[in-house]
Amino acid sequence: MATDELSSKLSRRLQIEEGAEEPVAVDGPGGHLNGSEEKPSTANADSELGAKLMRREELNEGQGERCQPSMKVFNPYTEFKEFSRQQIKDMEKMFKMYDAGKDNYIDLMELKLMMEKLEAPQTHLALKNMIKEVDEDLDNKLSFREFLLIFRKAAAGELAEDSGLSVLARLSEIDVSTEGVKGAKTFFEAKVHAINESNRFEAEIRQEQEVKKKQAEEQKQRRAAFKELQSAFK
Repeated sequence: MATDELSSKLSRRLQIEEGAEEPVAVDGPGGHLNGSEEKPSTANADSELGAKLMRREELNEGQGERCQPSMKVFNPYTEFKEFSRQQIKDMEKMFKMYDAGKDNYIDLMELKLMMEKLEAPQTHLALKNMIKEVDEDLDNKLSFREFLLIFRKAAAGELAEDSGLSVLARLSEIDVSTEGVKGAKTFFEAKVHAINESNRFEAEIRQEQEVKKKQAEEQKQRRAAFKELQSAFK
C-alpha cells in the first residue's frame, strides 16, 4: 500500500540521519547526489507527509481530537439589546424588502435600489463606501447584522450627518418610539435608552404571549357561540 511504502521511506530516512545506514548515491544530471544532499523542499515535503500520517494514526486510534467548525448563531435580540423586539422586526422587514435575491444579503445593486426608493440616490463610489463602513467580514455586501449596525451607529452619533448611511437611517422611518423617548417617531431622532434591558426584553415576550393567549381565547369563544347557534337550528 502507498501508506506502508511511505512509512518505510520515512523510517529509512531516519536511519540514514542517525548514521545507522549509509546513504545510496543517486546519479543526477549534474553529477552524484547522496541522501544527505537532497533538496530542502523534498525534505520539507516528507516531514509534512509524516506529520499528516501520524495525525491520521492518532485519529484512528482515538488519541487525537477532531476540530469542529465554529457554529456561532447570530441572535439580533440578544446582541442588539438597545432595540426593542418590534424595532428589530421592523428593520428585518425593511431588510427583506430590499433583499431582491433572497440570499439574506443586500449587495451593491440592491443598496442602490434602496436609496433610490428612499429618494436619496447615491453615486457608485458612495454606495461602495456605505457598505465598507459596516462591512465587518469584507464580503462587499450587507448581512442583516451589518444592516443593524447602521442604525446602532446612527443612534450613537458615529455617522457623519451627510453620509449615505446617515441618510438611510433618517429616511427609513422605522418607529422606535419607546417609553421615555417622548414619542420620537424615527430612529435618527431617538436616543438609545438601554436601562434594564433584560427586564424590558422579558416584558416584551410576556406581552406577546398575552396577546396570543387573548387571541386564542377569543377564537375559542367564537367557536362556542357558533356551535350554540348550530344546535339552536337542529
